[in-house]
Amino acid sequence: MSRRTDQLHLNAFLKPPGEYLAAWRHPDTAADAGVNIREVLSFARTAERAAFDAVFLADLVGVPFASQDVLSRVSVVNDSFEPTTLLAALAARTSRIGLIATASTSYNEPYDVARTFASIDHLSGGRAGWNVVTSLNDGEAQNFGLDTHLDHDTRYERAEKFYDEVTASWDTSPSPQGRPVTVQAGASEAGKNLASRIADVIFSGIRDLTKAQEFYTEIKERAAAHGRDPDHLKVLPALSVITAPTESEAREKLARLTELLPPQVALADLSYWLGGFDLSSYPLDGPLPELPVSNQSHTAQQQIYEEARRDNLTIGDLVRRVANDDRSIVGTPEQVADHIEEWFQGRAADGFNVVFPYLPGTLDDFADLVIPELRRRGLFRTHYTGGTLREHLGLPRPSVRG
Repeated sequence: MSRRTDQLHLNAFLKPPGEYLAAWRHPDTAADAGVNIREVLSFARTAERAAFDAVFLADLVGVPFASQDVLSRVSVVNDSFEPTTLLAALAARTSRIGLIATASTSYNEPYDVARTFASIDHLSGGRAGWNVVTSLNDGEAQNFGLDTHLDHDTRYERAEKFYDEVTASWDTSPSPQGRPVTVQAGASEAGKNLASRIADVIFSGIRDLTKAQEFYTEIKERAAAHGRDPDHLKVLPALSVITAPTESEAREKLARLTELLPPQVALADLSYWLGGFDLSSYPLDGPLPELPVSNQSHTAQQQIYEEARRDNLTIGDLVRRVANDDRSIVGTPEQVADHIEEWFQGRAADGFNVVFPYLPGTLDDFADLVIPELRRRGLFRTHYTGGTLREHLGLPRPSVRG
């Protein structure tokens, strides 16, 4: 396999006060960061100083169903800005970094989404991106007058038509980059088909190198089958990082963070990704029960079952993995850069959607420690060379339909 000569792409996934469920309890975070514009602006400016391609703001349009005991111990959704409003504010206070936010195709209308993201593209001088999602749970559905969430196939059928209507609107009055960048994260069969047809950037949650390589190859082949240039679709797996000058220091940071998570929150999080099924009545030392196929996230549920079967894990083992933040790479800047380089050169990724367990600490560490190491290896830009998000990503201006 020939060595890549292009440079990788980095997106900063901003989820104040951090991705880890107990991040708000960390002494170095602002517990109200999700609704504190000064904090969020500081995060975006740090990412811009490090020349990240973009910042990304995820969203749910409803609080996940959980007990009041659990909800009182987390900072998720119920304590965050509406993301497109926030993008408009960030557009006025940053100058180069891309600005991506989630908007659901299940609980919006195409014209509204088209107008909103075209407006942000104009406000920012061509830095907007739309993360296309079909939403996840019944809590969102009930905020829009439905009893339950739309079934999986219906959601994706709607998303296909929704995207076509949005882009038709964009093409009647092109914004600075022609169209805002489109992001998608589908991993089911329907999701991969949609992503390979419409997405400029694909986020994924795959953690195994071999599986990531298989996904990368498949999604590029699917894009080619849709008549697209595979190089015009960038695959960015999630990468959660805790780093420090020494490995022992990095592990101390992880230990300080994970001791903050109550066990009932870890169990609730596992239940959520298994489709919202309550596991509290099952013994922790027993295996996962056979559960119905999730209408929330088929792929997340499948990955958990595969992990449990592969490693012979009990429910308690899985809960401890959640509590111990086993999704994060913990180590020195060199060790983190080794992981990034292995995946990039191994054609498992075109870059990464970088996740920060707590903010601003892990973002500052990545910017100050990992970015210089990546630059030393010639893997990442030293400065922006373009002005739009498409230019940062090396994507052409899209053809406008007549």
